[in-house]
Amino acid sequence: MIPKDELYKRVNSLQARMQKDGIAGALLVQRADLFYFSGTGQNGHLLIPAEGEPVLVVKKSLARAQQESALEKVVPFLGWEELIGQIKDIFAAGNQIGLEADVLPANLYLRYKKMLEDYEVVDISKQVRKVRAVKSDYELNMMKEAAKISSSVFNHASKVIQEGMSEVELAGHLEYHARTLGHQGVVRMRGFNQEMHYGHIMSGDNAAALTFFDGPTGGPGLNPSFPQGAGISTIKRHEPILIDFVSVLGGYMVDQTRIYSLGRPALHLLEAYQQAVNIKKTIAEMAKPGVTCSTLFAKAEEMADRAGLNNHFMGYVEKINFIGHGVGLELDELPVLARGLDLPLEEGMVFALEPKFIFPSEGTVGIEDTFVVNFNRAVQLTGLNDELQIL
Repeated sequence: MIPKDELYKRVNSLQARMQKDGIAGALLVQRADLFYFSGTGQNGHLLIPAEGEPVLVVKKSLARAQQESALEKVVPFLGWEELIGQIKDIFAAGNQIGLEADVLPANLYLRYKKMLEDYEVVDISKQVRKVRAVKSDYELNMMKEAAKISSSVFNHASKVIQEGMSEVELAGHLEYHARTLGHQGVVRMRGFNQEMHYGHIMSGDNAAALTFFDGPTGGPGLNPSFPQGAGISTIKRHEPILIDFVSVLGGYMVDQTRIYSLGRPALHLLEAYQQAVNIKKTIAEMAKPGVTCSTLFAKAEEMADRAGLNNHFMGYVEKINFIGHGVGLELDELPVLARGLDLPLEEGMVFALEPKFIFPSEGTVGIEDTFVVNFNRAVQLTGLNDELQIL
């Protein structure tokens, strides 16, 4: 259970941002946001005024929400008219009320907007995401525990990888291992139509397969309905095996990638891998409070270009314009180390740094670790050494 003082620190942080921006309060319904600010993932509405006590109005299950949440006011949902009355008791008419416009389905957004016709409806998602971007000691401890699962999964991989094993069989071994250690199974994402099942586990040219996923790698998947991740191809010698695995414990995740190979892969792939390690180390040293996300992306791109690898960096046909993404309760949080994003880093921000090189018909090499921004650099939360694992 999330401690009471931890929850109220989060609520107070959002309240401070709302006061600064002239917003009277927020109506939150998205599950990750509900859990973050209330400590429960039950179905409900969380009313957070800019000043005063939040109210969690629960549709199902009230009993579990009252057990799980440390908020003072956890009450039943008694219908839409009752909810409107509760809102009017907290917020004076004419004020701004924030909704999560980045994630709400249009029909639901329009329903809330009609229900709030006496108010000015605004988007609260920017304030929510910025509060969530800076992790507390409690959150960092949860992520350190998730990192222990991650280390165990990658160590287990070196024991079970075999020539002739299918990618999906390897994925099954690793997913089972993670579940026995407490992995919740679901990897939450905020982006529309983005979804993830544990991670990407592919070998050879499958790891260079193009797909919809907003990341450097895709994979074929098992069918067109979920066209990413492990396929039925078998693992062969001297091919890079990409294991990009998200470990989640208590809702909090870390993201990590390592490359394995049965026998040494081609020299140019080894050299590209080493360049990815160099980029990771350089960006981690630079990633201190005040440095902008775009500055870090530009430096990584410059290093890849200087090594003659820019055509393969973060894609080879459909390249992505980031080298790192925030992680926490969701896989796509702030900050994003991206081209054109001038968001300055803050102490306590957490991101997964993933410099990767994609070679068509050959595969992907690269590395990924999860970092927290400290006062003078980014500190790695995930374990393991940086070596390409030749088995």
